[in-house]
Amino acid sequence: MLRSRLRFTCFLLLPCLAGAPVHAQRGGDLQAQILYAFQSEDINELSSLIQTLKTQEQAGTADSALRYHLAHADYRSALLSGETDPHNAETALSECIDQLKPLLEQDAHSVEALALQSACYSNLARYKKKLEAVLYRSRAADRLRAAFKLAPKNPRVLYLTAIDAQARANPGSQESNLAREQLELAAQLFEQSSATTIDVPGWGHAEAYLELGRQLESRGDVLGARNWIEKALIVAPDYKAARRQLAGLVHP
Repeated sequence: MLRSRLRFTCFLLLPCLAGAPVHAQRGGDLQAQILYAFQSEDINELSSLIQTLKTQEQAGTADSALRYHLAHADYRSALLSGETDPHNAETALSECIDQLKPLLEQDAHSVEALALQSACYSNLARYKKKLEAVLYRSRAADRLRAAFKLAPKNPRVLYLTAIDAQARANPGSQESNLAREQLELAAQLFEQSSATTIDVPGWGHAEAYLELGRQLESRGDVLGARNWIEKALIVAPDYKAARRQLAGLVHP
């Protein structure tokens, strides 16, 4: 029981202590499969993974880690289907939020659950009417502030904070510059952390690198943009969005 609780705490809050033994677990494989399906834009494979996880949940075998992975898969499904199937995206984001509620009821200080639920609330707001959208954005901001207060150097939290701030800032403003600095710090922290960890969620590396590349390109720094986009492809060689961005770079 103690070992199980320690593993759950490592997975949702902090990296396990240096030197602690790491054993292959189902979670690590699921994480890699979800990320690969998203990055390769294989919506069918992602849907299949979600169905498999839901079947396990319905069978009563869902633990906290499985619920987190299911929420993450729903989040990725929404990102892929948002433009072509907004109804599916809205449903997936709602399910992401619901999957994380039991985790946060069990531990309101779970940084990773707070961060992921914030991302799902923020994206869900795009599909809602004005008043409901305001409510969801407020919930997203509350979760993200709580996560940042608990773990200000968590790269996923910093990445999501930077994206949120950039979306609300005027181009060239002080707020926009601060958001870019946060994104740069997130990318640096991702570089210092492992891109594939079994006990700790390992998503966000490639997205942060790609987003930083996009922002550098928009400022005319093509060489800097190429550097970060290529880093995204080193982390995720099948990341189609990064491949398209690299192919579209204008040679300096």
